[in-house]
Amino acid sequence: MNRLPEHPVERESASDDAVADTRHFRFDDEAALAELVLRIKAWGRELGFAAVGVSDADLTEAEECLASWLEAGYQGEMDYMAKHAMKRARPAELVAGTRRVITVRMAYLPASTLAGKARESAATAGGQAIDWRAVEWARIADPAAVVVSVYARGRDYHKVMRSHLQQLAERIEAEIGAYGYRVFTDSAPVLEVALAQKAGTGWRGKHTLLLKSDAGSLFFIGEILVNIPLPADADVNPDQVPEHDGADCGSCTRCIDVCPTGAIVAPYRVDARHCISYLTIELKGSIPEDLRPLIGNRVYGCEIARRL
Repeated sequence: MNRLPEHPVERESASDDAVADTRHFRFDDEAALAELVLRIKAWGRELGFAAVGVSDADLTEAEECLASWLEAGYQGEMDYMAKHAMKRARPAELVAGTRRVITVRMAYLPASTLAGKARESAATAGGQAIDWRAVEWARIADPAAVVVSVYARGRDYHKVMRSHLQQLAERIEAEIGAYGYRVFTDSAPVLEVALAQKAGTGWRGKHTLLLKSDAGSLFFIGEILVNIPLPADADVNPDQVPEHDGADCGSCTRCIDVCPTGAIVAPYRVDARHCISYLTIELKGSIPEDLRPLIGNRVYGCEIARRL
């Protein structure tokens, strides 16, 4: 279980006592901290994470974007987005004592489509590459079919990711002793894409989701907020991390153009009130009549912009 209670956010395990308990590990030993990061990344890969990165907790730029997005009312009925809004961009306020954020990425295409040496978002069958995108487009075009987003066709990702993150957190504890931490995966007010970008695990595409040239966009993101002063990837590899918005997007606008309801109103800006995922999952009332034909046979979520 997490070492940091959800309420209140101030927690004993991030106190000086927790640091004192790490008797054989010194938080001021830079060489030991650098080695620990390498081990964390190796342990993460063993647990099935395709990428693991470390960042600081400063999300000043993202905070400005969030404030502007909320002011425009793009959150629709998602009142929780405005509740404690700025804490989303201030991890150290959300979890007192946070000094670094460990961010992980895990592909969510079914394991059967990831056989062989295919890249994260490529599909294979019996070791042979298949066009999984064509399969999904055909499903959408079939009036007799109902479409549920790929990510929701398997086990509850919250449970899967939290379990793996918890194992990683406990592996760190076994190595260094007690420390302050808390794990998240789409389960608390955290700006996950901004943190993932800062950690070098990808960049924010124009569809606002995390993207990576060699991995696509079909993956989950999770975090461990820690009180350990780990060296951030941006400090170790400043030429590579962090990646910036639209790092390899160039002038491409395919993700914007393909959105059936025009919910991506500008690069890096989504009006949730027109987003199919919002309309089929978050909206409590009836779907506006003018949007219903555009939704088609999608009954839960939408990944069209992620399938390009």
